[in-house]
Amino acid sequence: MRSPYAYQPHGGALGRAGVGAVGAWTFALATVAFLSANPLLSAALIAALLVAGALSGAQRAVRAATRAGLVLGLFVVAINALVVRRGETIWIRAFDLPLLGQIDITAEALAEGAALALRIWAVLLVFALFSARVNPDAILLALRRVAARSALTATLVCRLVPLAAADQARLREAVMLRGPGAAPVGRGALARRLLTGSLERSVDVAATLELRGYALARAPRRRGRGERLAARPADLEMTAAAAVCLAVAIGARLSGLLDFEAYPSLRFDHDPISATAVVAIAVIALLPLAVRAR
Repeated sequence: MRSPYAYQPHGGALGRAGVGAVGAWTFALATVAFLSANPLLSAALIAALLVAGALSGAQRAVRAATRAGLVLGLFVVAINALVVRRGETIWIRAFDLPLLGQIDITAEALAEGAALALRIWAVLLVFALFSARVNPDAILLALRRVAARSALTATLVCRLVPLAAADQARLREAVMLRGPGAAPVGRGALARRLLTGSLERSVDVAATLELRGYALARAPRRRGRGERLAARPADLEMTAAAAVCLAVAIGARLSGLLDFEAYPSLRFDHDPISATAVVAIAVIALLPLAVRAR
């Protein structure tokens, strides 16, 4: 069973761009998500990333990231509502929980948790697209002259994390196929088996790399003029879109258009100017993908 986050060659919009351009595009969107907790900005980024997944053929990775984001988001909202005791609008007053004492759930705490959940969902979508549409070998090729060991580490992470996810899916399927008469298998046993398999695979990979001479750390041979990788037409478009998105988001944040305050009362910018800036960020991010899709 192949992990939805595993790299698969595809001729979509992200597949036609180089690793540097896609990396700049995803880094810009992740940075925009961290710039402000404004729910309008997070919702626009999520919508843009869902469309980007459809245009680039990464629907499985987007769906998996969406499921993980929703589960993690609900957990964040619940924890924030129970732990944070600030806010003027109290929805549920004075009930006791062990270790936490008297709890007052406020609308502001729920709103802040929801804003954090939206940001988490957006960042998960960004990294899901990067993992599913960027070739790990291209990462190693692009970064090996700058930082060979870091490039190798990044490549191994991009390869081994989807393998661990696939192992988990296979273990769950094997447990389900054992039948009702078999002894139940808890999550702890599955986690131990998954950790054991991952450690065994890491030892095998380390031994293979040592046998292939990676421990010698020799400098790679320089490319000649005829061996250099040609720039792809989509690289400039995606890099420019990433730079413009980041510039618009930083400008809007510095000018106070994307402010978000949960305490003591909920306040966030949702005026027409802020909405226009948010829509502009999403449209600019999707523009090179839509052009290449046509």
